[in-house]
Amino acid sequence: MPSRRRFLAIAAAAIAAPGVSHAETWRGTALGADAAITLSGPRHEVAPALAVARETLERMEALFSLYRADSVLSRLNATGRLDAPDADFAALMGLCERVFAATAGRFDPTVQPLWRALAEGGDTRAAAARIGWGRVTTAPDVQLGEGQALTLNGIAQGFASDRVAEALAAAGFTRALVNIGEMRALGGPWRIGIEDHAQGLIGQVSLSGGAIATSSPGALFLPGGASHILDPLSGGLKTPLWSSVSVEADTAALADALSTAICLMPREEIEALDVAGLRKVRLVDRAGDMMTL
Repeated sequence: MPSRRRFLAIAAAAIAAPGVSHAETWRGTALGADAAITLSGPRHEVAPALAVARETLERMEALFSLYRADSVLSRLNATGRLDAPDADFAALMGLCERVFAATAGRFDPTVQPLWRALAEGGDTRAAAARIGWGRVTTAPDVQLGEGQALTLNGIAQGFASDRVAEALAAAGFTRALVNIGEMRALGGPWRIGIEDHAQGLIGQVSLSGGAIATSSPGALFLPGGASHILDPLSGGLKTPLWSSVSVEADTAALADALSTAICLMPREEIEALDVAGLRKVRLVDRAGDMMTL
């Protein structure tokens, strides 16, 4: 399955911080996305901390990757059941449930069978009938409804960014930018470039702590012309309403999930969102105009 999206927040640069002895950036891939971790601190501590961060990413891959047949998510999709999930998997299931409720079902990880049917030329009507987070049991064990499968590509990258940032904070670091498709900041300010897939660079924002995540429905299309961001309420038939969406929130996982769902929401519903931890929403319409809510 191709990477979920290529979208708004593409370039990030640190504003110079006085007194920082050493800054280093690691670059690689994680959960199907280009990844980068920029960390500042004592020179002798930075390299070991980045090694720990990479170990954290490997653990996230082992839990949530759709690209690895041996991941926990792949095993859940194959068997329909996961007994006694570990704390991180359980936490992510709980957040999925929260965002599903807050967005009236527009964020729904059970779209995976429809995504595959569209990508592979399968039976889209049968796949759409399997959509429905209400048929998923999340505690104490995870149980899927008949024929269901999950994609966590609309939230797991953000969750991984959070876990890496939290590990660095626990090690005593106060200045870092973790970018695994979605960005989580320690300290700041950090300049984040805002880029729309159709319009190019359209602005910058300053991020101090918290997170930013972005989605662009037009960045990837499936065979037949459907956007990779599928509307679960219409069986994938509804076209996303916005060219790009950028969400700032307390955590990257929350920003990630909301940016996906908001692509499908009219402005009045976005303005009515009441989600603890949501800070700001930036919308780019099809004419290339950006508005901030």
